Amino acid sequence: MPEENNSLLKKCDKLVRKCIKDYDLIADGDKVLIGLSGGKDSLALTQLLALRAKIHAPKFSITALHIRNEGMGYASDTEYLKEFCNGLGIEFAVIDISIDLTKDKRKSPCFLCSWYRRKALFEYAKKNGFKRIALGHHKDDIIATLIMNMAFQGSFSSMPPLMQMSKFDVSIIRPLALIEERDIKELSANEGYVVQKKSCPYEKSSFRSDAEKVIADLEKLNPNVKSSIWKSMENIMPDYLPKKKC
Repeated sequence: MPEENNSLLKKCDKLVRKCIKDYDLIADGDKVLIGLSGGKDSLALTQLLALRAKIHAPKFSITALHIRNEGMGYASDTEYLKEFCNGLGIEFAVIDISIDLTKDKRKSPCFLCSWYRRKALFEYAKKNGFKRIALGHHKDDIIATLIMNMAFQGSFSSMPPLMQMSKFDVSIIRPLALIEERDIKELSANEGYVVQKKSCPYEKSSFRSDAEKVIADLEKLNPNVKSSIWKSMENIMPDYLPKKKC
C-alpha cells in the first residue's frame, strides 16, 4: 500500500478511535450491527470498525446487515458485500423488504423508504441481541442536518454521534462523525471500494444538497468552518440566546 494511502487510513482510524472514546459509543462486550448499504460511507464504516475490533479496546463484535428493498432501483452485489466482510473477518447478513409506497400519500417516497429500512434494522437488532447500531453518517452529514433543521424546522438539532432509542432498547452510533466526506471519498478510491449502484426513480435534488452548497460557500469565508460549526453544537451559551417569558 502506498505511504499516502496508509497515512489516510491511519488518520481515519484515529478519528474513529477518538469518536468512540469522546462520545462513549462502544463498551467492552458490545455486539455492534452495521447498516451496510454498500455506499462509500457504509463500506468505510465497516472497514474502520473491523480494524478497531481487531486490534484495540474496547473489545466488541460486529455483524454487517444489508437490507435489500425490492423494486426501489437498487442493484446490490451481495456477493461483493459478503466477500468484503469476509475479508475483514466479520459476519455478513442480508434481509429483504418490500415497501408499498401507495399506502401513505402524506409521506414522500424517500421518507417511507428510509423509515421502513430503519425499522427493519431495529427489528433485526432486537431479535439478535444487538444493543448498538452503527450508521455511516460523517461530519458533513451531521452539519448539513443541523443547517436544514435550523432553516426548515426552527430547531437547533442534528444527528448526534450517540442516540439512545428507548422504544427499541438500542443505541444508534455514528463512528464516522469526526471524519469529513472528502476523506471518505479519498479512502474509497484508495481502498478500491466497489460502491453499490443506486438508481432510485424518486432520487432527485433535495434540501440536503442545498445545505451542502451553503457549507461550501461558508468554507470560502472560513476554511475551518466545519470545525467551528461542530464546536458550536458542543458550546451552547443559553445566556446569549433568546428566552421566552414562562
